[in-house]
Amino acid sequence: MRSALLVGTVPMNGREAKMEAVRHDVKVFLAGLAAVVVLCLGATALLGCSSQDASSEPADKNQAAESDAAQGQNATEPYTFTDDTGAEVTVQNPERVIACMGSFANTWELAGGTLIGASDDAFESYAIESADVAKVGDFSAPNLETIISLEPDFVIMTSGSGGRGGDSNQAELKSSLEASGIPVAFFEVTTFDDYLRMLRTFCDITGRDDLYDKNGQAVADSIEGIKAKVPAGEEPSVLLMTTFSGGTRVQNSSSMTGAMLAELGAANLADENQSLLKDFSLESVIELNPDYIFVVPMGNDDAAAMKNLTEATEANPAWSTLSAVQDGHYITLEKELFLYKPNERWADSYQTLFDHLYA
Repeated sequence: MRSALLVGTVPMNGREAKMEAVRHDVKVFLAGLAAVVVLCLGATALLGCSSQDASSEPADKNQAAESDAAQGQNATEPYTFTDDTGAEVTVQNPERVIACMGSFANTWELAGGTLIGASDDAFESYAIESADVAKVGDFSAPNLETIISLEPDFVIMTSGSGGRGGDSNQAELKSSLEASGIPVAFFEVTTFDDYLRMLRTFCDITGRDDLYDKNGQAVADSIEGIKAKVPAGEEPSVLLMTTFSGGTRVQNSSSMTGAMLAELGAANLADENQSLLKDFSLESVIELNPDYIFVVPMGNDDAAAMKNLTEATEANPAWSTLSAVQDGHYITLEKELFLYKPNERWADSYQTLFDHLYA
């Protein structure tokens, strides 16, 4: 037993002990080195992922920021156009806009714009949607002091000299507005094409092509469809009149409703009989004997306007002999479609006249 123990516990000599110590140290070093390599590889992977995420996220954000900046630049960059007087006008993202004609105020809103001021007729004849809009007086005489006090960055005016039974000369205010540094543009709108041109300009200013498509191009397409249905070879003769408490006027094809009638194939008797435009003559009307007589009442009191015409016509027995009267073609037209500019409802105006002429 003792000899066996001695064999199992034979001590190593000095050389062997040193070699064993070296082998131990090498094992420890290799194990540590392997651990370091593993840690480095893991850290590199994590850094790579983090770097990739960080680089891609700012790229996406930068791209979105650049897109937003481009959109903002397009919305705010100056826009120059020529108004109906031939003057060049430059505006830059106008937000404080005043319209000195009711239909113009409505058209500006149809183009996506907002108003801070408008003429009185805008509130009487149209649904103004902008909040806290100030009245700047009647379209025939806008109040210059009120307009300037509102500090507008764009004023829309009419270059026409009359309408709705009154006269307007807003062009007289141009120099005062420009002296105050306020951009002002003048438009003259009688026909649908005039409205379309103005709407195009407004939508170019606001950047709302979608609203031009909706309130302009779509309406134009509808009107073309109505005109395409006009029977070939038919040319009904028409007499178009406006009546108000002070008298009656005959209109030719240069008027708003007259232009629509002409586009629908009607022959306006006043185009070839210019004397009708000066003074209403019942005798001349009876002599011409139109197929249709259209009347548009003007002013705030339709009853008073029609009373004036009734007294001038129906009191004469010859009035009842007219073909238009006998056939039920003596028609009163609603002012919303035939006195005020119908704007996005122009197609309704065309359709109404078509139905009267050809239905």
